[in-house]
Amino acid sequence: MPVIMARLALLALTALLLAAAPAQAQDTCRLCLGDSAAGDSGERALGIEIWADLNFSRLALTGQSGGSAVVDPASGAKRAGGGMLDLGGMPVTGRGRITGTPLREVHIDLPQRVVMTTPDGAEGELAAFTTDLPPHPALDANGQLEFTFGARLVISGGRGGNFRGRIPISVDYN
Repeated sequence: MPVIMARLALLALTALLLAAAPAQAQDTCRLCLGDSAAGDSGERALGIEIWADLNFSRLALTGQSGGSAVVDPASGAKRAGGGMLDLGGMPVTGRGRITGTPLREVHIDLPQRVVMTTPDGAEGELAAFTTDLPPHPALDANGQLEFTFGARLVISGGRGGNFRGRIPISVDYN
């Protein structure tokens, strides 16, 4: 009887976020009015702060075909499929806060896909971003809105590693 050996390549996965502290919010939102630009409208500049990076924790590839894993933004649960196994560890949903004019509706734009790389050149992809936001998100009476987000990580081929990438998130008033 032949013995089948599965090659396991550990994957430590962290998605670094382009959205930075509020002092750098103008780099990450499309409509950022300065205090002087707000004029008489009383509209506040939009800001976005990300305080938890998306992290898939520990995964393993079991062969050359690759696989995928998903972190759900609502529950924080991680699911692995294809040639990828969940080795435990605590996945972390991305968490952020938007600030601006109280009670205004906003539109948060997450990318279609983000290329992830390892220091030795292996590539993966984050896709199918999801959030826990309602269909028409709006800032609360204090001008804040907190949200979580997740995505699907897809690794093609059998190369694992410590994948990193930047997730550009932008926000606009509706």
